[in-house]
Order: sequence, then C-alpha cells, then structure tokens
Amino acid sequence: MIRLQKVLAQAGVASRREAEKMILNGRIKVDGKVIKELGTKVDPEKNDIEVDDRSISKSEKKVYYLLNKPKGCVTTMKDPRGRLTVNDLLKDIDERVYPVGRLDYDTTGVLIITNDGELANALAHPKKEIDKYYHALVQGVPSNEALKRLREGVQLEDGKTAPAKIRVLEIKGNKSWLEIIIHEGKNRQVKRMCEAISHKVLRLKRTRFGPLEVNDLASGKIRALKDGEIEALKKAIE
Repeated sequence: MIRLQKVLAQAGVASRREAEKMILNGRIKVDGKVIKELGTKVDPEKNDIEVDDRSISKSEKKVYYLLNKPKGCVTTMKDPRGRLTVNDLLKDIDERVYPVGRLDYDTTGVLIITNDGELANALAHPKKEIDKYYHALVQGVPSNEALKRLREGVQLEDGKTAPAKIRVLEIKGNKSWLEIIIHEGKNRQVKRMCEAISHKVLRLKRTRFGPLEVNDLASGKIRALKDGEIEALKKAIE
C-alpha cells in the first residue's frame, strides 16, 4: 500500500505537494469515493484512482509529446478564472497526460507532455541538471558586469541561482535579446534573474528543454515525440 499523493506523483499527475492540494480540494476519487485525507494509502494495481473523474492506470500506454505553448495559456489542467489551459490544447489525446514543469502565463515555447510519471519527475528534478534554453527580450542593454552576475549566480529571495550560461543575441535600440541557459526551475526564475540586474523581461520563450527544441512547431500546436527523441530524454536523466 502506498500513500495516495505518492501514487499521483509517480503517475505524473503532479508533484507530491500539488497532489496533496488536489486531494484536499476533493479532486481525487478512489473506487468512486472522493478522498480528502492526505494519509490515505492505496494499491495502484487494485484500486481505481480517478483525477477530475478520469481514471489513471499504471498499465496505460506511455505517450510523449512536445507542445509549443502559446502566450496567454496557463500550465494547468483547470483554471478557476476560465483562462486557456494546456488541457484545452490536448483534446485530441486520449491518454491522461500532464506537462513536465510549468511555464508562466505569458511565456511561450517548449513544454513536454507525457503520462510517464517517472520520466517527468526526473526531468523536473534539479539534481538531474537538465538544461533549459530561453530567449529573453529585456528592457535596456545589460553591461558586462550585469551579465557576469547572471553567469555567476544572483541572489533571489528564495536563494542564490546556480551559474547560468548567458549570450547576447541581438541589441535593438534600448532592448536586448539574451539567450539564457539554466538547469534550475525556480518560480519565474528567468524573469527574476533579469529583474535582479535591473532589466525587465518583455518577452520570454523557452526554445529548448534538454535535447528537445521547438524548431518550426507552430505556436499552440503539439506533436508526438519520435523514438529517438524519447530515448534522448531518457538518456539525459541517467
């Protein structure tokens, strides 16, 4: 018997912390009964576990997709404010899938979608140090000293960031395009890093997650990963 929130995390539904919130909010059923007790233990091979009235199953075929997340879309399956969600873009996928990590409402780009909970959790874990590539349009032109601070790590309210790889891609008047490569996943990290050096992010796009690049995939579109791409992701977490 395993704690329900652990089963949900292993299935890729959400992190354990988010799974606990889902349980408390009455979104989880076990054998048809709503469960709100965090200590509940289940047998995933015997108990029917539902999330938002949709069953999850360990025997379900593992699927892997790449979504080019559009601006104005929240990286959640439901939104109480009625905004466009990632789930709205996954209507043609039969399996219950979830995004790996999150992108802000106005951030675009690479988002991995899967029901492989083990892979999803490993990709999102900071210890695996999976590089994430961002293109950020910032206000102003950062000085060499400011860029050095980003490369060495800047102090944020939740701790100092790990050293980042920074490259100036283009300067347009009083705005600059930067390529920022990080392997952490702090909330709004890229935006806060740039704010720490007094350069507000005006646009932000994640162009690559580990070995996967957005390339010519149109905004809001999703495609299945090729076998080689799936193997590359699994190799990245070894």
